[in-house]
Amino acid sequence: MARYTGPVCRLCRREGVKLFLKGERCFSNKCALTIKGYPPGQQKRARFRKRLSDFGIRLREKQKVRRIYGIMESQFRVYINEASRLKGKTGENLLQLLEMRLGNVVYRLGFAPSRRTARQLVTHGHINVNGAKVDIPSYQVKPGDLISVKEKSKALALIHNTLKRKKSTDEYSWLSLDKAKLEGRVLSLPSREEIPVIANEQLIVEYYSR
Repeated sequence: MARYTGPVCRLCRREGVKLFLKGERCFSNKCALTIKGYPPGQQKRARFRKRLSDFGIRLREKQKVRRIYGIMESQFRVYINEASRLKGKTGENLLQLLEMRLGNVVYRLGFAPSRRTARQLVTHGHINVNGAKVDIPSYQVKPGDLISVKEKSKALALIHNTLKRKKSTDEYSWLSLDKAKLEGRVLSLPSREEIPVIANEQLIVEYYSR
């Protein structure tokens, strides 16, 4: 599956909001959006002031969420189709599916400072699910699954340094974390209130319903 490999700070500038794609750097004064609060490219300031159409507003909302989770367009469309088949609101179903990706859960547990780094941990075989290695970042975890760091990978400084900066072990009520064992469990599906993604998911549904 293809993925974006260019400069991620450029994506934040394009959307005009922090997408938190570079971990701790996003909270520092080195954040590109803080230094350059306008979109990249030529005539950037003029485009930044340009008023968006209804289509443009929906497009930007879709692009923002897609870039937060690091998903390409074709894969994002698959999630939309799956969310529409599930019971409940399509927009909330979409965010739940994205949150339950293994790469995102590893990030939420605090094993990695960003989703991109969490993806690398998974693809390099450092993460187990229910005791078995899973190296697919898009793997859908389920309530009750145990996500743990592989025994040989528990000495990785990256994981320990990230956990030290983690504010709380119960930051997400749908997850439980044991820092000593470097493992966490998925307790339930997250509700919309438990998903800290500032987005209007209904606009995304409307974008694909046009």
